[in-house]
Amino acid sequence: MTRLSHLDETGAAHMVDVGGKGETERVAIAEGCVKMRPETLALIRAGNAAKGDVIGTARIAGIMAAKKTHDLIPLCHPLLLSKITVDIEADEALPGLRVSATVKLVGKTGVEMEALTAVSVACLTIYDMAKAADKAIIIQDIRLLRKTGGKSGDWSADPINGN
Repeated sequence: MTRLSHLDETGAAHMVDVGGKGETERVAIAEGCVKMRPETLALIRAGNAAKGDVIGTARIAGIMAAKKTHDLIPLCHPLLLSKITVDIEADEALPGLRVSATVKLVGKTGVEMEALTAVSVACLTIYDMAKAADKAIIIQDIRLLRKTGGKSGDWSADPINGN
């Protein structure tokens, strides 16, 4: 059984030492959804939310959050990210917005937490900006879709089993 990397041999939490690792290109892609009433989605798409441009603000919030992940998650390393993309698209079938983030760097540790943080904060920002119109908004299904690089290699979520 694999042990948790952020626990030492005594079981105490610690920051993983990445000093001996080689630098590789690392990419992580995460996603999440913000489900809302169709009327709320229409309000956002029309740009008529009381607080302003919901999608544009959420995109910037997600980018800023990825850069600050080490300030939010105690054992994350501060990283020099080379690329952060946050995409937000309307999905009438939800109804709501689908949020995805792609984070990239060349370094000694992965960027999964940065991608997940970007998605989480973008979703929270959408909620904050639209809650006056719809308090029943649901943030759901935040997950890692794919990661590449590093010692453990590439990984993709299994769309059939939902992993």
